[in-house]
Amino acid sequence: MALHEHVPLAPYTTLGLGGKARYFVECDTEEQVRAALAYASDQRLPMYVLGGGSNVVFLDSGFPGLVLRITIGGMELRDGPSPEVRAGAGVDWDTLVRGVVERGWTGVECLSGIPGTVGGTPIQNVGAYGQEIAESLVSVACLDRTTLERRTLTAADCAFGYRDSRFKRADRGRYIVLEVTLRLGRDQKPRIRHPELQRTVAGLGGLETTAPAEAVRLVREAVLTLRRSKSMVLDPADPNTRSAGSFFTNPVVSAAAFADLATRWNDIPSFPADGGVKVPAAWLVEQAGYPKGYRRSGGGAAISTRHALALVNLGGTSADLLALAEEVRAGVEQQFGIRLAYEPEVVSPPSPPPSRSR
Repeated sequence: MALHEHVPLAPYTTLGLGGKARYFVECDTEEQVRAALAYASDQRLPMYVLGGGSNVVFLDSGFPGLVLRITIGGMELRDGPSPEVRAGAGVDWDTLVRGVVERGWTGVECLSGIPGTVGGTPIQNVGAYGQEIAESLVSVACLDRTTLERRTLTAADCAFGYRDSRFKRADRGRYIVLEVTLRLGRDQKPRIRHPELQRTVAGLGGLETTAPAEAVRLVREAVLTLRRSKSMVLDPADPNTRSAGSFFTNPVVSAAAFADLATRWNDIPSFPADGGVKVPAAWLVEQAGYPKGYRRSGGGAAISTRHALALVNLGGTSADLLALAEEVRAGVEQQFGIRLAYEPEVVSPPSPPPSRSR
């Protein structure tokens, strides 16, 4: 385990923001993760587990403890009537999706182009264009930070919700994801639920006369086309990709609350959702007076010129970005009475690490 000190965190995030970690270590095996946990516990260091850095905001003050970056690799693709893929938590997510789609397997094609690593997908219940990781996940192998025991959790164990899971709620900070297993479809055409994706697929020729294996490749192409049009595929030449993707989740409101909103804004878009009605956060942001390209006076952050939910680093600071986020959130709340939730994690000043059983 190679421990480093005073390591800048900005290069390890898609936003390119954040101060220094007091200690920093990369772990590519379960044994190294155990060693890092033991070190943090013995030294009474707060610890943060980092994956691909695509869904995190580090403060300008950095992190005063140990940042443990998971780089566990390895990917096994098992063919069969219901093919499965097992991948280490440090595997690049889109590398997995590309490998699956090339074999004509369905189940994660709508999640193409999402930055980050495999280990982050069950934590966030990553989803896009009508598809979520919860639909294909079989199990998650984790390390319990309090006992250093390995546990395998099923999809039902994960208590998935919209961009949510037990890893973000009851067991926040308890588990470190080591490995993920997915079960996919074979010889099946993809199910397209999202209207925008349906239109894009139709523009590429549609799926009606397309064989299943080619259909899943076409859907991936359509998703990547859409994501690139919104600067949601990482591209060093595109400043709009210096973001954490969508900064706000789409709020779900009760049917009664939505009916009240619709009496005042009859053009408000919506989608059915468990527990109520989902309202596009991007629409709320723009209607509240924050168009694409909006920038606070003198601030080093802005709303992407291509996507109203993406907040972009324009050479500023984390404080600039969070000030913009709070301004937008306050504006939406004032206009619509809806308080938007952040999608990326803002790493707050840490609490002491959990005690380890001996």
